[in-house]
Amino acid sequence: MFDYTPRHAAQALKVVQTLQAAGFSAYFAGGCVRDALLGRQPKDFDVATDAVPDEVRKIFGKRRTLAFGASFGVIGVLGEASTPTEVATFRSDGDYSDGRRPDSVRFGTAEHDALRRDFTINGMFYDPIGSQVIDYVGGEIDLRDGIIRAIGDPGKRIGEDKLRMLRAVRFTASLEFGIAPSTLFAIQQFAADVTVVSGERIGAEMRRMLGGKGATDAIQLLFDTNLIPFVWPSLAARAAEDCLLLPDVKRLASLVQPYSFIVLTACLLTRINTATKSSISEIVAGWKLSCDEQRAISESIAHYRTVLNANELPWSTVQPVVASRDAEAIIGSARAWAASFSRSNEGILYCEKRLKWPREQLDPPPLITGDTLHQLGFKPGPPFRGVLQSIRDDQLDQRIVTREEAIKRAISLLADL
Repeated sequence: MFDYTPRHAAQALKVVQTLQAAGFSAYFAGGCVRDALLGRQPKDFDVATDAVPDEVRKIFGKRRTLAFGASFGVIGVLGEASTPTEVATFRSDGDYSDGRRPDSVRFGTAEHDALRRDFTINGMFYDPIGSQVIDYVGGEIDLRDGIIRAIGDPGKRIGEDKLRMLRAVRFTASLEFGIAPSTLFAIQQFAADVTVVSGERIGAEMRRMLGGKGATDAIQLLFDTNLIPFVWPSLAARAAEDCLLLPDVKRLASLVQPYSFIVLTACLLTRINTATKSSISEIVAGWKLSCDEQRAISESIAHYRTVLNANELPWSTVQPVVASRDAEAIIGSARAWAASFSRSNEGILYCEKRLKWPREQLDPPPLITGDTLHQLGFKPGPPFRGVLQSIRDDQLDQRIVTREEAIKRAISLLADL
C-alpha cells in the first residue's frame, strides 16, 4: 500500500516502529492514508499516537525532536528526511470560539481523534506494522463512492473551523468527487462566515484550487456553495450581471496548461472586465498575495495581447515582454486566451521560440547608457530617457548595430531638443 523508498516515508515508518516498540499505539493518520488508498504516493506523512508529547520527546530524545506544537500535542521528530515527521497525540478538541482553532484540547483515544477531524476521507488511520486500515468514520466507503462528507454533524464541523468550507471545495474538485448533501447544505448556510478566516489561509486554499487539477470544478463549486461572494466579490458581482461569464471562466480554467494559479487568476480578472488596480488589490488583500504574485498577475493582464500579436509587431515591442521575469506567465495567459476564443497561436509560437534564445541574444546589453550621454557633454535630464529608449528600440530592431552608430544617433536626437 505504501512505498517506503522515499526518505520521508521511511522516516515516518521508523517513527511508528519505534513508538510501537515502546509499547504505544502509533499509526499513519489523515491525508497520507487517503492518498495511499487512492493509489497515490503521499507527499508527507503524519503519525498519531497515544504517547503524550513528553513521552514522545523522551523516546526520541530532545535533540531529535521539536516541540513546535506541544500545546496541541504535536512534536516534530527529526531523521534523515529533509523535514521532521509530525507526531500528534490522539486528542479531542474543546470549543472553537474564534472559528479557527480549538480553545483547548484533551488527549484521548484514536476514535476520539478521528471524530474531531474534518471529513471522513481524512479521518482514517493505518497501522503499517499490522498492515491494517483503522476507520471509525466510514472514510473507506466514502472514498470508494467518491463523496466528501463531514464527520458527524456538518454544521458543528464547519462551525469549528470555517476554512473547512474551502477545503471541502478543494477536495471535491481535485479528487473529482461529489459533496454529501448535508455537508453542502451546511456550507451554504455558513458561507458568509468564511470571512473570519485569515487572508493567508484563504489564499493558500485558493492557490491550490486554481493552480491545480480540478480548477474548473472548483470555480463552479465556489458558486454552488455560496462562497464566491465572500472569497472573490468582484467575480460574483460580474457573474450576476453577465450570464455568459461563468461558462467563459470555466472554459478558461480548463485550458490553462500547465496548471498555474498566476495564469488562471490573470485570465479570470481580464474576463470579468475588472482587470484594474482596484480589482487586483481586492484579491491581493483578500488572499494575501506576495509582491511577486501581484506583479506577475498584473504583467500577464497588461501584456498577453502583445504575445498574441507578437508575430505582427516590431521586436522592440515584444522583446521587453519575452525578456521579463514574468514571460512564462504572460505567454501562458496568451495561450489560454487563444485556445478559449479560437485565436491564432502564431504570436505565441514566435515568443516561445525566442524565449529559448541564449540570454545574451534575447536581452543584449544596451549600446549606450545615460553615462555615455553624460560623457559626451550632455546635461542629464528628462530627455535622456526618451533618447535612450529610441536607441534601444533601434538596436533591438537592428536599425543600429554598433556603439558608434548609437552615439551618432543620440547626438542627432539631443541636438533637435
